[in-house]
Amino acid sequence: MLIWLLAIILIASVAALGLRQGVIRVAFSFLGIVVGALLAVPLGKFAGKLISLVGVKDPLMIWALGPILAFIVVSAAFKIGAFPVHQKVDVYFKYKTGDLRLALWERLSQRPGLCLGVLNGVAYAVLLSFVIYVGSYTAVQFESSDEDPRWRKVLASLGRGLQSSGMDKVARAIDSMPEENYRMMDTAALLYRNPLAVARLASYPGFLLLAETPEFADMTNDKTFMDPWQRQVPIMQLLAVARLQNVRNNPEVLRSVWNTVATDLQDLNSYIRTGRSAKYDPIKILGRWKFDVGAALGAVRRGKPAMSSRDMQAWRAFIDAAFGKASLVARPDHSAAFKNTPGLRLPTALTGASIPSPQTMTGQWKEAGENKYELSFSGTDLPAVVQGDRLTVKSQGADLVFNRED
Repeated sequence: MLIWLLAIILIASVAALGLRQGVIRVAFSFLGIVVGALLAVPLGKFAGKLISLVGVKDPLMIWALGPILAFIVVSAAFKIGAFPVHQKVDVYFKYKTGDLRLALWERLSQRPGLCLGVLNGVAYAVLLSFVIYVGSYTAVQFESSDEDPRWRKVLASLGRGLQSSGMDKVARAIDSMPEENYRMMDTAALLYRNPLAVARLASYPGFLLLAETPEFADMTNDKTFMDPWQRQVPIMQLLAVARLQNVRNNPEVLRSVWNTVATDLQDLNSYIRTGRSAKYDPIKILGRWKFDVGAALGAVRRGKPAMSSRDMQAWRAFIDAAFGKASLVARPDHSAAFKNTPGLRLPTALTGASIPSPQTMTGQWKEAGENKYELSFSGTDLPAVVQGDRLTVKSQGADLVFNRED
């Protein structure tokens, strides 16, 4: 009901203005609305740059305000251009024709002006419904409590009114935004409603490289970020947390996040809900793997069946000290990283063996058969086999064994 009331008031107001301004200015205004709507998105990028120059740094605000500013500027340009044309015609009929022709022109100008004013009002109502639709889509998705700002509550209420009135169909009819933008909002809302899903998100194979960046590393252990998220504070308060501020204020990180998410959006949503990825599950090596000291010790013992208990304890101490914090990451781009490792292999004997400083070795992986892979680090190729949640890397001395991290 509120939406229809707003539409009626808007159309009536613009129609009355059209009656007063006359057909020339109203016609120019209509052209300005049409051209402004068509150029809002292309010119919005340039307008966004101008907005950033005046102190607005939030990329989301720049993205939202850019097209609106572009539309206002184009529409205003047509309105300004209409004034001299109207003035010339008005002067002509006032001073170069008789009273009868002047009266006829005024009537002719007012009545079509009223009709075009109604058309302008309808155009504004359609554009307003689109703005409400886009804004309320997010407002409704992230609605949390009575602590939400009043403007968000009003926007959410308008969005519901838009849907109940059927005007949302009008908004969608002129909507040129990519469908992935809305799916991105759905994904963000899903994560907002389910804070525990962030752990699953961090293990998504497509995010393995992104999760290692400073902005996202160790996110689940950041209490200043996780506590308000778990308490479901209003979204604006959550966005004000320092960790998210660092992301929002870094265009390069935002672009990287967008490019990463956009390519796997449908698969990501499925993974968040079910823990399964149709795209990445068949590639068994993908993920984070933690070195298994016990399994590696078992491999050493199988190669040395006559080992004494004292030697066994020595080997355990050595492996734990050398590889206890080691891990392996295999990413979808076929890159791999062996972290906190003193090398690529266990020694054949402990006599004289020392523990080099841990390092991170980067390399590549490639498929070598069903559940079989080949790892390459610094020119050294190592065959690997995945069996369930265990990764075994064949190496001289003894196998390197890893367990998949949850």
